[in-house]
Amino acid sequence: MPKPKVLLTRRIPSSALATLENACDVDRNDGDQLSPQQLKARIADKEGIVCLLTDAMTPEVMDAAPGLKVIANVAVGYNNIDVAAARRRGVVVTNTPDVLTETTADFAWALLMTAARRVVEADQFARSGQWQRWQWDLLWGADVFGKTLGVVGFGRIGRAVARRALGFNMKVLYQDAVRADSAVERELHATKTDLEPLLAQADFVSLHTPLLPETRHLMNERTLKLMKKSAVLVNASRGPVVDEAALVRALKEGWIAAAGLDVFEEEPKVHPGLPPLKNVVLSPHIASASFDTRLSMATLAVRNCLAVLDGKPPLTPVS
Repeated sequence: MPKPKVLLTRRIPSSALATLENACDVDRNDGDQLSPQQLKARIADKEGIVCLLTDAMTPEVMDAAPGLKVIANVAVGYNNIDVAAARRRGVVVTNTPDVLTETTADFAWALLMTAARRVVEADQFARSGQWQRWQWDLLWGADVFGKTLGVVGFGRIGRAVARRALGFNMKVLYQDAVRADSAVERELHATKTDLEPLLAQADFVSLHTPLLPETRHLMNERTLKLMKKSAVLVNASRGPVVDEAALVRALKEGWIAAAGLDVFEEEPKVHPGLPPLKNVVLSPHIASASFDTRLSMATLAVRNCLAVLDGKPPLTPVS
């Protein structure tokens, strides 16, 4: 019996690849990102695809593969996939939740601490040879211990970020459409509130909401002006949650003190107003980019793909 044909749109760790190749006839793309035209051409005879956030799985792409059964996204997010269109075509969509939760929460804290204590500026100052002596008034930053953390989006990653705040004796406020169980609130010392009071009270605001029509430009001129002038904004969720033009103004004009961004509105493009600013930390969408986590993500995506092709329920379907 011939093996099912699967398109793999990007390199994945060798152990995950070996598992996929052992069960499937794999068409591997080891080069640059496939264009929509290339994607349609290479998916035509496939039953499965293991893809990334940068691969737009549109109705047109799906129509090019009449035998397609599963789209296994190597990501927790899936805004690159028209899920409704897939459902209409009987195509199962899966993602990789949980396995990147702790790593992403770690990196959100890395951004928070780096922005608060001006680590990038300090590194550049030390490397440049400008540091000639100890200075009393050099690169003062913001304390983190004992301050208030506002978490916007209290899902897995938002809660993991809040859990880390316990070690800093922080007050935690959170905003989410769904209230957490009282046991979770007690464990994390977290209090649910609306967005506006959260922004007004928090010393640090960390965004962990999915990208939805109602969260696009959630942080805009009006909401940024609600924040404390001493506050730090962190975004490790989705770029369009923040209006970057408004954020540039906020950082330039002192509406807020600093920001740490791992995601951007039009990746890989970064708003030209951001790189020149010293009070923003920029990273190229690497919050989940540890070896262990990326291996776990790829392995889970492969397992999802193989389960569906074998007629079994996927491990982590997108509902």
